[in-house]
Amino acid sequence: MDNREPVLQVRHLKQYFGRKDFKAVDDISFDIYPGEVFGLVGESGCGKTTTGRAIIKLYNITGGEVIFKGQRISAGPRTFTDAIAAEKKASAQRTEELKKSGDAQAVQAEEQRLAAFIQEQKQAAKEARRDQKDCVKLYRERRVREIREEYEPRLAAASGEARHALEKERDARLKEASRENIVTKMQMIFQDPVSSLNPRMTVREIIAEGLRIQGVRDEKYINDQVCQMLERVGLVKEHADRYPHEFSGGQRQRIGIARAVVMKPELIIADEPVSALDVSIQAQVINLLNDLRHEMGLTILFIAHDLSVVKYFSDRIAVMYFGKIVELAGSDELFAHPMHPYTRSLLSAIPLPDPDYEQRRKRIVYQPAIAHDYSQEGPQFMEIVPGHFVSANSAEAARYKAEYGL
Repeated sequence: MDNREPVLQVRHLKQYFGRKDFKAVDDISFDIYPGEVFGLVGESGCGKTTTGRAIIKLYNITGGEVIFKGQRISAGPRTFTDAIAAEKKASAQRTEELKKSGDAQAVQAEEQRLAAFIQEQKQAAKEARRDQKDCVKLYRERRVREIREEYEPRLAAASGEARHALEKERDARLKEASRENIVTKMQMIFQDPVSSLNPRMTVREIIAEGLRIQGVRDEKYINDQVCQMLERVGLVKEHADRYPHEFSGGQRQRIGIARAVVMKPELIIADEPVSALDVSIQAQVINLLNDLRHEMGLTILFIAHDLSVVKYFSDRIAVMYFGKIVELAGSDELFAHPMHPYTRSLLSAIPLPDPDYEQRRKRIVYQPAIAHDYSQEGPQFMEIVPGHFVSANSAEAARYKAEYGL
């Protein structure tokens, strides 16, 4: 991605529920770059929405980590406890073999190595808990430090009125940085435009709620922002004093978008924002998101199960199946050269408004037990061609490359 730094980095994210560890999201990794629309698709129940909610800290993640703007904001404890358990098991086997050989010195060295590893993992877990709990404080400290470092050489080279103006500018930025909240730079648009809006609050109160929580007290500024956002999403300022039940589904979703955008986020997680809307309204909402993306420089994680919409709107697409990402590629590349059998199955289900094509269209049924043979070697997420990743073992990867003509 042109050697740019990613806005969001998801590393080995796991989200389990219940005592028996229902694996809603099971070890997924991806990056999202500035200004990009990253599509996340899959059938209902595959873990798309859970992924979005875990990223925005609505859940305490089970394992892995989420890094936003270079700052770790979430880290799961299972990463460290699993590493310790696995190392203890491996160490026990090694120690047993060393005892049989009678090498007491090697046994002692192995015990010391294991103790050092456990201590290292416990320290890493402690740092992860600190990063998760104090992510806002740590981000503010980092921003203040960066601003001071930025202005030091400029102030050293300036004098008189120019220096005074720079000091004033620096102090204003430092004051703003000391109030920044890294988490609110991510906002979410929820799937259901009815249940996501409080029926007892007016549209003005709904959109302004985030600003008030941030500590904004200037009523004129709040009202100006509300009116600007309403107009930006295609509504009028007279709508501000109405209640959610007085609007259509498409208008409610626009209100939800205005509530997210008013916070001036850098990343928006759009959780199936058009699935509950009529087709004509879907197009309006997608076009609105596209316009906002270019006007405000937004980065979007677009969660959906409608592949036609995702193809139109996304730069890259990740396909999820049962909590895992099975394929990731650019939008055009994925539709032109789908590799994983599940991706091919999804694409074969897309209907087209062409009666002749529909008569000839053959559905591909994905049956994992038949499609894969992982008895000898399990799958890994590997790059088949530049930018095109697939979950496969060595034999499948060789076959995909042969199909691609490599």
